[in-house]
Amino acid sequence: MPEQEPRRADLAEVLRRRGLTEDAARPDAVARRHAAGGRTARENLDDLVDSGSFVEYGRFAVAPQRARRDIDELIARTPADGLIAGTARINGALFDADAAACAVLSYDYTVLAGTQGGLGHRKKDRLFELIERMRLPTVFFAEGGGGRPGDTDYPAVSSLDTRAFALWARLSGLVPRIAVVKGRCFAGNAVIAGASDLIVATRDASLGMGGPAMIAGGGLGDVPPDDVGPMTVQEPNGNVDVVVDDEAQAVAVTKRLVGYFQGSVGEWTVPDQTALRTAVPERARRAYDVAPVIETLADENSVTFLRPRFAREMVTALARIEGRPVGVIANDTRFTAGAITAAASDKAARFLQLCDAFGLPVVSLIDCPGYMVGPAAEADSLVRRASRMLVAGAALRAPLIAVILRRGYGLGAQAMAGGSLHEPVLTVAWPGAHLGPMGLEGAVRLGMRKELEAIADAQEREERVRIATAAAQENAKALNAAMLFEIDDVIDPADTRSVVAATLGATKKPAPAGSRFIDTW
Repeated sequence: MPEQEPRRADLAEVLRRRGLTEDAARPDAVARRHAAGGRTARENLDDLVDSGSFVEYGRFAVAPQRARRDIDELIARTPADGLIAGTARINGALFDADAAACAVLSYDYTVLAGTQGGLGHRKKDRLFELIERMRLPTVFFAEGGGGRPGDTDYPAVSSLDTRAFALWARLSGLVPRIAVVKGRCFAGNAVIAGASDLIVATRDASLGMGGPAMIAGGGLGDVPPDDVGPMTVQEPNGNVDVVVDDEAQAVAVTKRLVGYFQGSVGEWTVPDQTALRTAVPERARRAYDVAPVIETLADENSVTFLRPRFAREMVTALARIEGRPVGVIANDTRFTAGAITAAASDKAARFLQLCDAFGLPVVSLIDCPGYMVGPAAEADSLVRRASRMLVAGAALRAPLIAVILRRGYGLGAQAMAGGSLHEPVLTVAWPGAHLGPMGLEGAVRLGMRKELEAIADAQEREERVRIATAAAQENAKALNAAMLFEIDDVIDPADTRSVVAATLGATKKPAPAGSRFIDTW
């Protein structure tokens, strides 16, 4: 065999320096990270992206602190200025190269606690502009302590001219962006997460607009970092979309989330659809879990529920039907009987914006008695917030299919259908469904108020209400609504999936316009 050609000195130096940016060059920092129950930034990226596909930008950057530290120390201890970034492929086994192309960024908590350095900001600026030009879905591991006050290599007073946050926000509605949060994520790092489209967080994460130092500096006392914004707060308040146990699960969920925006898959399995015939109780007031209905309609193991502990009366999920990604909204009658609250409207409206921006069809499963009413509900700015859902539905460019499972009453049901039963490309009902301008008993009491007031005997009065309500319920049957063409069809629940799939097959996926931003909330 021929002897190996000796390396030139310049190549040898580049390779040596590249090696210093890898985890193997910092075994002590890696060991501390592992001891704390975490993975390194490069370990997470290796797990996320297809092997050999990562092209890194700014590998040789170091913290701009030459006035404070020796250059060899900076090279050894601050590789990439604590921000690893580049392009890669994700889910390349499922999608072609164009669809699999993504951008990935990760703060490195082993470098100055993942704080945002001067060169790191410039690196973000570069990547964000490339993401816009190249239309790349993006995953950002956002863990870190916020802005870094110790950089010295450039003049600055406020640093408020930093462009990264504006450039990141400008990508809203243009490309899907998923933030992953592990451990402590404060200030500027938290803004990166908060301006993203979806947030995946581990249970030990603490997410907050200001960390302990900022809280103390504001005279608000000493708060341990893990108490600033724990998931026990951030999950039920809706700030986080999916909470997982650890970074391995976070990466797995992130791959799935990215996949919804990458297109259809060619293989799927189908649950037994006959189970849908008994999935909804016959009694109108009996609550039930709607999640199994969604999981049965969708391809097996394709459903991801978003913000599941926030506004629990409204379910939002991403899923697939015959391999095609879809968004799902549904009423959960176990909470406020499925009535739409201000928070539920916020949750659904924002989700509709997300689906619309990236051309995902929406399937709406309706079992809704209307909007929540009463003084307490109005105190939550119900008039404005409830109307968000109607505005988002009216602006929807992606196809919407409405399925009335049991009850479809009032403005709430209209909001679930995009504002009208004739706004969806298809509106169908299950056999036991009832429709009306408001809850039937309430409508009877309101419409017959004078007649009922004239009945002196309370028992006789309530019997009159019962009879009139039964008559109204008979008239409100879905079949009667179909006879007047208020809805398009009444179907066997077991046929729902095939009807939805066929209708989606008749629709063309709209090209995302990229001209609308998605509300962060």
